[in-house]
Order: sequence, then structure tokens, then C-alpha cells
Amino acid sequence: MRDRPGILAEGEGQMGGVGRIGGKRVVVAGGGPAGMMAGALFARAGVDTLVLEKHEDFLRDFRGDTVHPSTLSLMREMGWIDEFLSRPHQKVRELSVNLAGREWRVADMSRLPVPDNFVAMMPQWDFLDFIADKAQAFPHFRLRMNAEVVDTILSADGRVVGVRLHDGEEVPADLVIVADGRRSILREKAGLPLRELGAPIDVAWFRLSKRNDGENRTGGVFAPGRLLVRIDRGDYWQAAFVLPKGTFEQVRSRGIDAFRTDIVRLSPELAAVAQELQDWEQVKLLSVALDRLTRWHRPGLLAIGDAAHAMSPVGGVGINLAVQDAVAAANILAAALARGDDVDRHLARVQARRLLPTRIIQRLQKVAHDRIIGAVLRAEDAFETAPMPLRLLDRYGTLRLLPAWLIGLGVRREHIRSPAAE
Repeated sequence: MRDRPGILAEGEGQMGGVGRIGGKRVVVAGGGPAGMMAGALFARAGVDTLVLEKHEDFLRDFRGDTVHPSTLSLMREMGWIDEFLSRPHQKVRELSVNLAGREWRVADMSRLPVPDNFVAMMPQWDFLDFIADKAQAFPHFRLRMNAEVVDTILSADGRVVGVRLHDGEEVPADLVIVADGRRSILREKAGLPLRELGAPIDVAWFRLSKRNDGENRTGGVFAPGRLLVRIDRGDYWQAAFVLPKGTFEQVRSRGIDAFRTDIVRLSPELAAVAQELQDWEQVKLLSVALDRLTRWHRPGLLAIGDAAHAMSPVGGVGINLAVQDAVAAANILAAALARGDDVDRHLARVQARRLLPTRIIQRLQKVAHDRIIGAVLRAEDAFETAPMPLRLLDRYGTLRLLPAWLIGLGVRREHIRSPAAE
């Protein structure tokens, strides 16, 4: 990545490597979906923008890899859709679960009234690399890798005026956008109040090989006391074994052989490849969190994405809500920043815009945790059939549009309204 224009390695470009060509300057802490999209859009509007990412690259496994129609629509609005979809991906138009010995259809994306009515299964590093590549076209954009942000810098009156890196370097900013994820350091340093909503599950992620036959078989398998989600990546499965929170060590204590046996009981078609799991180093634990800030901002600082609201993996909506936050932030703030205006008075508008969809989706996720997933994990007897709501969704295609809309397009969908600098 070092040789790509606009990307700075560790130690290059002191004080951020971005000159004040005009307007105000934004520093984005975190190069995930929210941070990269925000960086691209603010730079597109003519705002000097520096994205600071603590890792040396984007290659991290078991991240949110579902690019939903809401995000695909944004790629289309930016004129990027054809190039984006030229990157390797799998299309998923229907979501289903396996329960009581058969498949039950839950959501039908093909019924959505948008040109790109499917979920694109694309590794997150490919998504982030794509956004980084496109952002290089904007002269006001810089991305600096190996730059871990550990603290804020405050003025005498308590306004955030920059960030401090792990090596002590200080980077000034007119606005700091906090996008450093669900374990955000900066939201704590900024004193933003957090509300825990509670998540009764954890997820053990692993991968197993598969034959690429051109069909995508992403779905979930429910059985009493156990739940397995299989994400079809073409030539391998990315699989999530869902556990009651805090029980992973108990599972580990039974040994990897017992874990493989549980997997095969849930999904017999994985029997031929389950032996690929040889030790626990191949299994990564995601401690599921469901929370949100009650205030996303303070003078000089705004939190977006997982830093503002950690989402459950249920529905795979996290990456798409994060991108929507970034678009809303740019729509509300970018033009004012490009003019050099004071933006502190506008920060609350971003939270007001994005709080409703966050609340709705988190509420639905909590219902899914408590009433569906929790019920499955607590069950002891075999399921004779599916619950009535699932049977109705499977029988009536029109009903499958509702979950497809909530998952694929969400609530209060954003469109690109931030300006493009001439």
C-alpha cells in the first residue's frame, strides 16, 4: 500500500501529511467502513481529510462482509457500481434458515425496488481497498496506516482540537471523526456516555473449504441448544457457531473433537471438511456487544459507526449502518467545513438523523436475541415445526419483502447529497 498515491506509511507526513489548501481539516480515527467512507466523502467535498488506521493493511478475517443494497445504491450514486461489482463477490438474493429438517425462506431481496437487489458477499478488506482506491482521486484525501490513535487533544476551553498517536505524535484537527470500532478508545477518552443494551450470545468464527459450484448457500441452521450460520464465500465457508454468552471456555474445555462433532450434527454436509479444524487457533471468538452512545458528539468531535453504536451480527447490518452514518455526516457537515464554517452547532444534527434507524435496528436485534436465538439455545427438545411467523414468511412471498427491506435498505436510507468540489 505504501506505493499508492495518497497513502502514508508510519512516520511519513508529520502532523498528518495534509496541507491546509482551503476550508477546515478533518481527521478520521479508524479506517473501517464508516471511517473510509467518511474520509472519501469529506475529501470529495474539498475538505482536507486524513484517515488514520492503526493496522498496516485491511487484511483481518471474520469482519462484516455483507454489502447490502443500501450500500450498493450508494456505490451507484457515486458512479462506482460497475467497478465495485467487478471485484470478486457472491450475490445473495434470498435468506433462509434450516429448522425442523427443512429450509424456511425469510427474506427475498429480489423484491426490493432498487437496481442492485441482492447482498454482495465481499470480504471487508476488498471493500475497504476499493474505497481507498477511489478516494485517491480526491486531492484532499490522505490515508495513513500504522497510525493508532490513543487519545484526544483538548484546548483550554475543552474543545477537541486533535488526536494523539501511540508514539506520542500529535495531529491537529478542526473536526475529529471517531470511527475506531466497537471497542472505541476515543469515545471513552472523549467522555461520551454509553448505554449497554445487553447481548446474550457470543460467536465462534471459523472457516472450512467448499467446492465453488456457482451457487450461494448462505443460511442458518437451528437445532435445540445450537445454532450455526454458514456464509458461502465461493470456495470456503465462513461459519459462525453461536453460543450463550460466556460459555466459550466451556466449549473449549470439551476439546476440538467435540466441537467438530457439534458442527457436523448441525450441518452434516460439512462432515467431509470438518477435520480441517485441528486446533483452537483456527477459531476466533467474537464477544457480541449491543450498545449505543447517548451522546455522539462534543465540540470538535463526532462518533459514527460501531464507535457510536455496536451492532450484533444478526442480519449483517453493521457495516451498512456504519456507511449510512458516514454519508449522513458528510451530507450535514461537508459543505460547511469546505467553506470554513464552524460546524460544532451541526454535530447534533448527525446524531438526530441517525438515532432513529439505530434504535429500530438494535431493538429488532434485541428481540431476535431474546425471543428467537435465546429460545433456540435454551431448547432441549427437537423442533417439530417452525414458529408461525417463520411459516408465514416461507409461504407468502410478499411478506418476505418486509425483512428484506429492513435488512437490505434499512430505515431512513441515506443518499449522497454532500457536494463534489470543482
